[in-house]
Amino acid sequence: MQRRDFVFGAFASGLAASGVYAQEAFEITRTDAEWRAMLTDLQYQVMRHEATERAGSSPLDKNYSAGTYFCRGCDLPLYPSETKYDSGTGWPSFYESLPNAIGTKEDRKLFSVRTECHCRRCGSHLGHIFDDGPQPTGKRHCLNGVSLVFRET
Repeated sequence: MQRRDFVFGAFASGLAASGVYAQEAFEITRTDAEWRAMLTDLQYQVMRHEATERAGSSPLDKNYSAGTYFCRGCDLPLYPSETKYDSGTGWPSFYESLPNAIGTKEDRKLFSVRTECHCRRCGSHLGHIFDDGPQPTGKRHCLNGVSLVFRET
């Protein structure tokens, strides 16, 4: 094996592990042009490229009305308002999603291992899950408000 083959192979393996090559098959798919047409620039960067909105910028962070939070990308119900709490982080936080609403994957960006969460139906990036939340789960689903739509009940 030549050195360049080894280096390229290691690079490609890293990309596959990071999700650049490994694309999950989702129930709802759209072309890049369709996603761009339906989302603002910030929504597109967060939902399709796993960017993060600025802390404290989402009005949903301080919303405590009764209702449900839906995926902006495909309208799947994701989180009930009963599981939302103030984490003090500046992002909407929940201790539990609705059943069969989200998918997760390992995220090794930023020199640490985190759990990324996304809509299980369209793959839109929501945020990350941490182990410092309240009971009963002990989890903190720290989400980007731009990925969500809230509807009161």
